Amino acid sequence: MSGDSNKAGKDRIRALHRERRATMDGGQREAAGTSLAVHGLAWAEKIAGGTPSRFCAYLGVGFEPPTEPLIRALHRRGHEVLLPVCEPERRLSWVYWTPDAEFVRSRYAPILEPAGTRHGLEIMAGVAALFIPATAVDRSGNRIGQGGGYYDVLLGSLADSVPDVPLAAVVYDQELLPAGSLPAEVFDRKVPAALMPAGFVSLGDA
Repeated sequence: MSGDSNKAGKDRIRALHRERRATMDGGQREAAGTSLAVHGLAWAEKIAGGTPSRFCAYLGVGFEPPTEPLIRALHRRGHEVLLPVCEPERRLSWVYWTPDAEFVRSRYAPILEPAGTRHGLEIMAGVAALFIPATAVDRSGNRIGQGGGYYDVLLGSLADSVPDVPLAAVVYDQELLPAGSLPAEVFDRKVPAALMPAGFVSLGDA
């Protein structure tokens, strides 16, 4: 399949899942956020082994899976939480989150981002695990993101610098698809796991 066909296929899948997300009501999203916090915290605690650790997450907004309950749960357990900030050339920097964090409009994406001291890729050396956004994943580990490319760049950088850092893509239950369902391009990086309201699932050969 050509690159243009792959992109068109991704766009169709992304649009379909966004439409489905938009049909969920507030109660369904709230319940999903509660379950994501339970399963995500359990995975994080297993990785941390009872030691306060550092995790990268993101703030799910709009119709995305709600991640704020997970972020707050991690903080209550004594873990440090880093949230992303969009930079030029599709790069991400990271800012520590606290319950009183200030958010400002991003210069590069239609989102709010945490204000504060920004840290670059070097901080990943001390991160226990990452929770990353997706609109769908399949059991082969293929992932479709939001379309901005920021996490494709990040995952490529992690493969070169800290290849063994655990990470999980956050999706709704119906967004986990059979193996080989999603088109992949040469720059796409597979993900080893998915976090869903129904639980935590290893993908591919993980």
